Amino acid sequence: MGGNQTSVTEFLLLGFPLSPRMQLLLFGLFSLLFAFTLLGNGVILGLISLDSKLHTPMYFFLSQLATVDIAYACNTVPQMLVNLLSPAQPISFAGCLTQTFLFLIFALSECLLLMVMSYDRYVAICLPLRYSAIMSWRVCITLAVASWTLGFLLALVDMVLLLPLPFCGPQKVSHFFCEILAVLKLACADTHFNEAVVVAVATLGLVGPMLAIVVSYAHIVWATLRIQSAEGRQKAFSTCSSHLCVVGLFYGTAIIIYVRPHHGDPQKQNKYLPLFHSLFSPMLNPLIYSLRNREVKAALRRRLEKGRPL
Repeated sequence: MGGNQTSVTEFLLLGFPLSPRMQLLLFGLFSLLFAFTLLGNGVILGLISLDSKLHTPMYFFLSQLATVDIAYACNTVPQMLVNLLSPAQPISFAGCLTQTFLFLIFALSECLLLMVMSYDRYVAICLPLRYSAIMSWRVCITLAVASWTLGFLLALVDMVLLLPLPFCGPQKVSHFFCEILAVLKLACADTHFNEAVVVAVATLGLVGPMLAIVVSYAHIVWATLRIQSAEGRQKAFSTCSSHLCVVGLFYGTAIIIYVRPHHGDPQKQNKYLPLFHSLFSPMLNPLIYSLRNREVKAALRRRLEKGRPL
């Protein structure tokens, strides 16, 4: 590129090109949703830790999911809120790459955790007599640690290839956070290989777990249909429906962003779709699990009654 290029020390996050009034409106709305995200996932974590009836593998994995959702939101939403108040706010080069790395870790770890949760439901419904032996606490902790570790390693692959790239300008990131594809567009080098690796990592981290979830639920549906009593079938479906809702919401948008073939310039579409992962999905997850799960609602009722004055 020449010997007189200057390295970039900070990036400008362009955020959403909207009128000041609309940005102020979105700031209020997104702040409210962010507060609900922290509150909802915090309540889930609190209930699971305080209520002994929720000390089971299923709720252990749910607590891991709530932790990921809180981290997910805290990594991107505060910067987005700052940008809505003061557009085109700079972020340091190191801060931008750190945000990219953390986003990838949390996204990939959530994919793997959702796969682990589907395996837990498969064992509970298809192998109920062996559930306690298979899903011991040692196995549960191992699966959770493996999900976080593999998410970290897959994210590290993208970052190892991103770090050596030269960035000499422009420094404007057409996004509300340092999303990896948006950052790659600013590199002063050929990034086709990097983009291919991003798609490969996304395929491995998204499509692989999604296929495992499909196989698990195919066995679950088959086992559920063989249950004689209608009450038993309803209970089996109810324990899985909330997880299926979360899986569908998360994987659907993630595959659209990172795995589908792109036609033309997908920049605008890929700016708004990550909003779902950063804000709406973490907020909806605790609502889905609390509204569709009798045990969570019962635990919340017990805690409220215990805190009620005599």
